[in-house]
Amino acid sequence: MAVLDSLHEGCQVVGFDYRYLYVNDSVARQGQKTREQLLHRTMMECYPGIENTPMFAVLRRCMEEREHDRLINAFDHVDGSRGWFELRFVPVPEGVCILSLDVTERRRAEEALARSEEQLRHAQKMDAVGRLAGGVAHDFNNLLSVILCYTNLILGELPSDDAHRADLEEIFAAGERAAGLTKELLAFSRQQILEPKILDLNKVIGGMEKLLGRLLGADVELTTLLAPQLGKVRADPGQIEQVVMNLAVNARDAMPTGGKLTIQTSDVELDEDYARAHLGVTAGPHVMVAVSDTGVGMNRDTVARAFEPFFTTKERGKGTGLGLSTVFGIVQQSGGHIWLYSEPGHGTTFKVYLPRTDAVSNSPSSRPRPLESVSGSETILLVEDDDQVRAVVKGILRRQGYTVIEAPSAGEALLANEQHRDPIQLLLSDVVLPRMSGPDLADRIRLSRPEVKVLFMSGYTDEAITRHGLLGSGVPFVQKPITPDLLARRVREVLGR
Repeated sequence: MAVLDSLHEGCQVVGFDYRYLYVNDSVARQGQKTREQLLHRTMMECYPGIENTPMFAVLRRCMEEREHDRLINAFDHVDGSRGWFELRFVPVPEGVCILSLDVTERRRAEEALARSEEQLRHAQKMDAVGRLAGGVAHDFNNLLSVILCYTNLILGELPSDDAHRADLEEIFAAGERAAGLTKELLAFSRQQILEPKILDLNKVIGGMEKLLGRLLGADVELTTLLAPQLGKVRADPGQIEQVVMNLAVNARDAMPTGGKLTIQTSDVELDEDYARAHLGVTAGPHVMVAVSDTGVGMNRDTVARAFEPFFTTKERGKGTGLGLSTVFGIVQQSGGHIWLYSEPGHGTTFKVYLPRTDAVSNSPSSRPRPLESVSGSETILLVEDDDQVRAVVKGILRRQGYTVIEAPSAGEALLANEQHRDPIQLLLSDVVLPRMSGPDLADRIRLSRPEVKVLFMSGYTDEAITRHGLLGSGVPFVQKPITPDLLARRVREVLGR
């Protein structure tokens, strides 16, 4: 018995009447009871309800059929905690001997690993979908640039009473709506241009209260709980407003008969344990914005797909399925993390965590002077690999009086730069070009023309370009899809600097 008492593995002998005939110290420790509390008492007396567990069913079968068996058993302790034990059932003359090994830590490690693997698979899936969405948006923005520009140019030449004018205006309006969808796709894929500033989220949310009240309607009660002395974050104010707006719209739609929407802010510290449990999270000080509703809630499957683009539980024609995916992309691109909890019938809570910053102010920016004219006579080197986009941009610029030298690639642009002896005032280039990026091309051209000004355009922002510092560096940029007015004004602004 001394040997059995010294075993790390639990050993207990249960009689045919389910009384404990023998337990060693490990069994008492595993069950959080003393040996005296267990011996000569039935299992049902010591652990009420145990007779309804899978473990007891295996024990009964072993008693009756006198066969060995084994089981991984989850056991709820009297203190409310849960442990896992590997049990082996061995028939003995007195009844059944149960050998038990505590595998709680191993089970928790396995579950943590499984959660991490699931989060990694989800992150990889979202990243793959994001790359696909960004690529589609990029190509679609090129097509929309052609559609919007030519439609706008034709409208500018048609008399107001032309019979085709209304049709063209509908085409232009549809193109603008499509441009809005591509913008949301770019937000999801984290490939949009951001203009981050030092923000007080309390002020951002406070400035939106009236708008949110009108958006939610009279049957939804809006409550804001804004923490005093809230820390600052570095983010694009327009994008943060879009995050709050999209979450509010999602909450409103989940409360068709009315309810309560609560927006709360607070400073939080995300520790290493939280960071390990949530892929992509960096431990440290954050500012949290929580948006909670009392709506219909979501089941587990819906929660798992909530941030996927085009996934929606709304009726056909009631939504694009891009609202939450846009929120996800903006938060990710801002260096933050979003967490979702929901139960059917009990509402939903979204928590947005953005890294806290110690910076206190934004660098001053000079306001551009109002443009007297969008026309000019300068020479522009246009570099765009899409033939249709290049053609329409060249046509717009020439209508405004500019001399345009066009090139479909960086190599041909460098050759044109060498052959053109007269001044070139502006390089207008797509960001992403075959074999050489727009920024690299600009650096090469500036070696021979240090005075040349640069304006980039693109249907998306390549991750590598973002990493190399194009964004936030003050380099002028025009986002596709472009329109004649947008392009002409942006070109004139850059040349007038």
